[in-house]
Amino acid sequence: MEEDGTRSPFLEEKVDHKNWEMNEHSSSSSSSSSSSSITFTLVFSALTIVCGFYIYGNAMGYSSPAESGILVELRLSLAEYSLFGSILTIGGLMGALLCGKMADLIGRKGAIWISDALCLIGWLAITFSKVAWSLDLGRLLVGIGIGILSYVIPIYVAEITPKNFRGAFALLIALMMGSGISVTFIIGSVCNWRILALLGTIPCLIQLLGAFFIPESPRWLAKVGREKELKVALQSLRGKNADISQEAAEIIDYTQNFNQTSEDGIKELFQRKYALAIIVGVGLMAVLQFGGLNGYSYYLSSILESAGFPSSVGSVAASIVQIVMNICSLFLIDKFGRRPLLLVSTSGCCLGSLVTGLSFLLQGYHLGKEITPILALAGILVFIGSVSIGLGGIPWIMVAEIFPVNVKGSAGSLVNLFSWSGSWIVAYTFNYLFEWSSAGVFLIYAIIAGLGVIFVANLVPETKGRALEEIQASLIA
Repeated sequence: MEEDGTRSPFLEEKVDHKNWEMNEHSSSSSSSSSSSSITFTLVFSALTIVCGFYIYGNAMGYSSPAESGILVELRLSLAEYSLFGSILTIGGLMGALLCGKMADLIGRKGAIWISDALCLIGWLAITFSKVAWSLDLGRLLVGIGIGILSYVIPIYVAEITPKNFRGAFALLIALMMGSGISVTFIIGSVCNWRILALLGTIPCLIQLLGAFFIPESPRWLAKVGREKELKVALQSLRGKNADISQEAAEIIDYTQNFNQTSEDGIKELFQRKYALAIIVGVGLMAVLQFGGLNGYSYYLSSILESAGFPSSVGSVAASIVQIVMNICSLFLIDKFGRRPLLLVSTSGCCLGSLVTGLSFLLQGYHLGKEITPILALAGILVFIGSVSIGLGGIPWIMVAEIFPVNVKGSAGSLVNLFSWSGSWIVAYTFNYLFEWSSAGVFLIYAIIAGLGVIFVANLVPETKGRALEEIQASLIA
């Protein structure tokens, strides 16, 4: 190897990663001034893009307040409404298959425009539906749109923000999702399901139009070799007086290093060096989805009514808790880090599901009739608050952080596909599991969340305050 003057690509890659890490540490002080600034363009771009997770939350929360109105007006059976509720996740699966390649080929902004158009058409189809098939088609289109958004948005936010503010900016995702669910619950308690669907078009239009006024991701521009546009985009994000030379050079050098490796999609992804990143990404999504998120979100009203608690009051209480905890997480994530918040969040989800399950268990034995509705509400609020402070947003942040540019598209599609598969399974099976055992379904969620605590404690790395390139190099070194 040394005698003929060549080196193996594997060793060369390892050396490049080590050299990059050394260069990162040596240059951190010189680039800190440019990477720590918050500008109008940065804030406007982030807020415009995270509107997509408001659309996501809106779609997730829609089926709960709309259930009674749709069942009565369109005369759907429970099985037909379960299909309507879960078909969103089938669309999400389709969007997940498309998202990675689409975002790599036409850019982050191009993918956003396509997804917004799909969501707009979908909400309008639901609004004017007279029969079940058009209702399902509209929800399917919304699902495809948010399936794309759920990948592209965290990637874009992670790629444009300075490392010392990336956590807080990325957690705007969770705040927007929580706000979308909460506002939908509140408005849905006082207005018709058609009006509620029509209101869903507003955030789609806001993001569709706003995306014309924001820069493309500098890291995507580096990936496709548009270095002049990269520098223009980065300068607008960091401010006209900021020195971006160091940050731009690091992005270009790191991207070129990975672009030299083969890019064979999924085949390239399944190498041993990417194993930890895949395990972390897929594992976090498994805990989030199979821990019962969609069971609570899609069917909150029916859970509360079955527990004997007024659904309108419980929905408003859940909405307030969700928004408050989302706001708290914005201030905590860059102070305490991802792992501590994930540990608190998964532990809280376990406790919340245990308490909810216990309330239904007592109800089944006709014990504590006066306290079981309050106990059920307490468990639901603990679960929703715990998801909101960490598990609801951090997995998406970490997926955007941990995969290098040469496999980001295929890795994003894989993790997103797994997430939406879990989402569909939970959404479709909840009603059947609830009929089987109202306590058992929540105890299953509690066990999965408990396993999530062990998973986070042992395998999930801390990424607070580290550049994307540094995180990715450390995971595959």
